[in-house]
Parts: sequence; structure tokens; C-alpha cells
Amino acid sequence: QDYGTPFDFIRAVEARWGNLYIDLACSAENAKAPHYITEAIDSFAVDWSTYKDRTCWLNPPFANIEKWAARCAGMTPNLRAHGGKIIMLTPASIGTEWFADHVVGKAHVVGIRPRLTFEGTTDPYPKDLMISIFGEAPGFDVWRWK
Repeated sequence: QDYGTPFDFIRAVEARWGNLYIDLACSAENAKAPHYITEAIDSFAVDWSTYKDRTCWLNPPFANIEKWAARCAGMTPNLRAHGGKIIMLTPASIGTEWFADHVVGKAHVVGIRPRLTFEGTTDPYPKDLMISIFGEAPGFDVWRWK
């Protein structure tokens, strides 16, 4: 649950969607943006609407994605109105309730390939991953990031 996103992937994300302003769920050791929110601060206690015009990064704990996706979906109108976005990395779990309830029709979904090897691991993650971009028009794409 505490694996960092590889920096080569983050650089590719920034090249495509712009520099990240804040990492919404990380540790101080694996933050991917100049500003960040750690577990000690509790991201759910922070008012995300202050980032409505920024590009935010979110690699949530994969054990409970629904609450993170719901929070992102709730931010979508504000993000769209102010030109901001939240880029959320998750397993490509398109058959889940959280995906149907909080991502479909609310985010632009991008399947990513090749698979990522998270920091602290030696093998690629065993499942397909996607990013959901809240603040962009809903849709679907596949991206070869490397």
C-alpha cells in the first residue's frame, strides 16, 4: 500500500498534462509534487477546492479506492470551471462499483502501457493500470507512456 509511483512515469505525465502542483496522498519520502499531503495530515480533512485551478496527483491506497474516487468525482464541476485536474492512478478495475459510480461520465480515463514497476519493487505491477483525469471531458484513451 505504500509503493511510490516511478519518477519516469511521473515525468511522462507532466510532459503530457503539465507540472504537478500537489500530491494528495503520499509519504514525505515518496511525494511526486512540490506540495503534498501525508497520511499524518489526512487528505480527507483538507479542503481540496483550494486546488481547483491546479494539477493534482493521486496514487491512493489500492485497498480502498472508492472513497478517493468519490472525493475526486465531487470535485469535478469545480475543476472544470477553473481549469484544474486531479490525475488519479488506479488498477484498471472497470467492473467495480467505484468505477461505475464515480469515474464513468465524470473523468477522462486513460489506460496505460507498459505496466509500471512501483518504487520498492522489482517486477511490474501484475494488473493493468489506468489514470482517471477529473476535470477533463469524460472519455477513454490508451497511452503508451514509455
